[in-house]
Amino acid sequence: MSRFPQKWLALVFMGGLACSGMASAAWPIGADGQPIPSLAPMLKRTTPAVVNISTRTQIQEAEHPLMRDPFFRHFFDIPNQPRRREGSSLGSGVIVDARRGYVLTNNHVIDKADEIMVTLSDGRKLNAKLVGADPESDIAVVKVDSKDLAELAVADSDRLEVGDFVVAIGNPFGLGQTVTSGIISALGRSGLGIEGYEDFIQTDASINPGNSGGALVNLKGELIGINTAILAPSGGNVGIGFAIPANMAVRIMNTLVAHGEVRRGLLGVSVQDVSHELAQAFGLKETQGAVVTGVQPDSPADKAGLEAGDIVLAINDRKVRSSMDVRNAIGLLQVGEAVRIEVLHKGEAETREAKIAAPRLAVAEGQKLSPKLAGTMLRNADGGGGESGVLVEKIHTASYAFQAGLRPGDIIVMANRRPVQDLADLEKAAKGGGQLLLNIERDGGGFFLLLR
Repeated sequence: MSRFPQKWLALVFMGGLACSGMASAAWPIGADGQPIPSLAPMLKRTTPAVVNISTRTQIQEAEHPLMRDPFFRHFFDIPNQPRRREGSSLGSGVIVDARRGYVLTNNHVIDKADEIMVTLSDGRKLNAKLVGADPESDIAVVKVDSKDLAELAVADSDRLEVGDFVVAIGNPFGLGQTVTSGIISALGRSGLGIEGYEDFIQTDASINPGNSGGALVNLKGELIGINTAILAPSGGNVGIGFAIPANMAVRIMNTLVAHGEVRRGLLGVSVQDVSHELAQAFGLKETQGAVVTGVQPDSPADKAGLEAGDIVLAINDRKVRSSMDVRNAIGLLQVGEAVRIEVLHKGEAETREAKIAAPRLAVAEGQKLSPKLAGTMLRNADGGGGESGVLVEKIHTASYAFQAGLRPGDIIVMANRRPVQDLADLEKAAKGGGQLLLNIERDGGGFFLLLR
């Protein structure tokens, strides 16, 4: 079996580092007086910006149905308090704005956490505040208040290529900060069912549980991705890890900082992949792009002139390879943003322009509209009889809203003295976080309910 001579391998590695702008003068010197290739100089600059994140969460334990019966509780003198236990998790994060103290991580690292603690590489422990999270992309931003923070510069992840050397930094298995290296194995991985919006960087640099939210950096020490998942049939690392591209992560971070949430909009188009058979049917030379299969009436896509049978070739000058590319591109746009769509319409290349519209909520968790509605599942009434309002479809018996008197089947027709026709109206009326005065319709009657 042939192999590279050690001298050749060193030259290849040193050449890669030199092309990345790392000065060989920073490397240690060997016995022969020649510099020894090392990632240590770069890591000394970058690792202080990668942090460990630990969380504490109060988890409500499931109850036997009898425990929800008020008579049963009263008869046996059982306190009307749900049983709780404490959970914890460990992960990683990346400081990307030292001045404002913003730390990028994964949503699943801090999901439902009551307390978030950030530990810096120098041992400092800082309480963190959640700025915003986006479960669909698995990105979250937390904020710490401290001086002398390090930060990572962010590279343009659209310029990455398969074969680029990368380094993963994180906190696997709670061991403490750990560094692994490898290459980019593939780009644009999607359709894995890991997140709602997928455009992953695939790498063979070891990523293990606890690495989530950590940094994937290039040899310059620039952030190119947020480590998020592994493909591990046996439960351990098999050399297939995934990171969210830095461009995608930073775009979502900026939206979370500005609005506290990602307000995804509506284009109003459904698409499917261009298969080999469809490519032949449409006379295409390549099996790339996405076929428009349907357009919602009066939607931005309809107003822009898109039609079933159009082939989407690019969105905002970025080439579309599959229907997942369309979903990702539209999912990263905010309500009101303009989008340029290049399509093949009846064999002719054309450009359409549309403006992303706000989607109409049909179902929502009450927590997302107001903390006082936590534990409820709400839906637009739309009963077919002309009624409007918001229907309480489900409600947890241990929730504050239930204890205050809200019940399944109630219809909210007014909130804080403002008419409520749908979930969007209720969300607007509930803004501000103060008390919530609801006008409820129940069994043909009406009454007011105050949630303090």
